[in-house]
Amino acid sequence: MIDSLILQQGSGWRAQAEVFDEIFFVFLALGTLVGTIVVAYTLWNVYKYRDDGNRSDEKFDAPEVGELPTGQGGPKAKKLFLSFGLSAIVVISLVVYAYGILLYVEDGPDANGDNIEIMVEGYQYGWEYEYPNGHTETGEMIVPADTRIDIAVTSRDVWHNFGSSELRIKSDAIPGDTNTNWFSVSSEEVQAQGGEATYMVECFELCGPGHSAMEGQITVVPQDEWETWYEGTSGNSSNVEGGAGVDGAASIDAAIGGASA
Repeated sequence: MIDSLILQQGSGWRAQAEVFDEIFFVFLALGTLVGTIVVAYTLWNVYKYRDDGNRSDEKFDAPEVGELPTGQGGPKAKKLFLSFGLSAIVVISLVVYAYGILLYVEDGPDANGDNIEIMVEGYQYGWEYEYPNGHTETGEMIVPADTRIDIAVTSRDVWHNFGSSELRIKSDAIPGDTNTNWFSVSSEEVQAQGGEATYMVECFELCGPGHSAMEGQITVVPQDEWETWYEGTSGNSSNVEGGAGVDGAASIDAAIGGASA
């Protein structure tokens, strides 16, 4: 439904953040324009039809309760149907535009098999990422630029919510259930951040006393650098700083227990 030329930018796809920012800008701009016209027209009518003491009641066509314009050619009928028509055009256009572009957000771009699938598992109080080769990272997800990253989000204990405000992604992490989402970061954005783009990951579901410390990081690097890093992984696990890892969760629980005592 949405032209691929509209949905692509530079060497990659449009990220969800760009799409949501565009939707916000379109609605804000159009809402401001329509609001300005409506308020200006209202004020103009207040001034035009003000009671200056010189009005003749014989010439005043006052509306009656229950009266509706019937299209008899009067000015009231024309104004009413014109406003209805313009409103319908604006609303229908926004619905079609927003629905079409949100389909792109829901389904994601066509990766032609070049996408990467990563399992995201939340636990009290951290995040674990499992790559297709079995390698796992705790706290930091490392992904390449200009690539669709598909994430399957779940939890090993209680309800969490995996999300990154900067990337505009958010998915429930529910024990025994899996929710899917995707994101993509352009190489232009990576270069703009000095060759390595980083985004904070947070838990957006109150999950226990250590909820506020349940943070992580998504690191995006150029494709060639990521391939070199990925070739060096062979199913082994890695703990990195950023968020509470397994040991960090135990430390948080111990600190909370000590404070309670």
